[in-house]
Amino acid sequence: MSTLTMPQQLSPLGLNLPNPNGIGDEDKLYEIVNGEHVELPPMSILAVSINTLLGLYLGSFVVPRKLGRIISEGMFILDSNKKLQRRPDLAFVSTLTWPLDRPLPSVGDWQVVPELAVEVISPNDFFEDVLKKVMEYFAVGVKNVWVVSPGTTTLFVFHSPSKVSLLGRDDELDGGDVVPGFRLKLAELFASI
Repeated sequence: MSTLTMPQQLSPLGLNLPNPNGIGDEDKLYEIVNGEHVELPPMSILAVSINTLLGLYLGSFVVPRKLGRIISEGMFILDSNKKLQRRPDLAFVSTLTWPLDRPLPSVGDWQVVPELAVEVISPNDFFEDVLKKVMEYFAVGVKNVWVVSPGTTTLFVFHSPSKVSLLGRDDELDGGDVVPGFRLKLAELFASI
C-alpha cells in the first residue's frame, strides 16, 4: 500500500501555508499579516447578504460603464515586503489601476492595491481588528474604505485615516472620486433589516 503525501503549498510570497485540502479547511478564509497565516472569523448570514447586495449595486454601476472590477473576498497582495495580504469583503479596482483587457492572474492572489476596500462587520469581528485593517489599507494606497455595520444599520466612509463620514439608513452613499457617479440609498441596502 502506498501513501500519498500532499505537497506543501507556497503562497506567491514564498510563505509556507497549511494544506488547503485538509479536512475541514476548504471553507476557511485567511489573510497573511506580517507573514503569519491569520484565520478569518466566519461572516454571519446577515453580513454575507449585505455584502452580496452591495456588490450587486456596485457591480451594476461599474460593469456597464467599464470602470473596473468588483471583487468579493479576493486575496490581495498589498505589500510583499511586509508580507501583507488582505481579503476585503468587497473591493473595487479601477481600469486605471488594472485595464480590463489585461488578464487577471489565473493562479494565486492578486498583487494590486484596490482603490476601494469594503469591510462588512459580523458579530465575530473585533473593532480593533477592523480598524487595523482600515489603517493598513490606507498605508498601502487604498483611497477609500467603507465599513458597513448591519447591526446598527450604519456605514462609515473612511476618506482617510482621520476623515470619516457616518451614514445612517436615511442617508445616501456617494462613490466620491473613487467610483464617480455611484449613489445608493442606504434604506435599499438595509431594507431586509
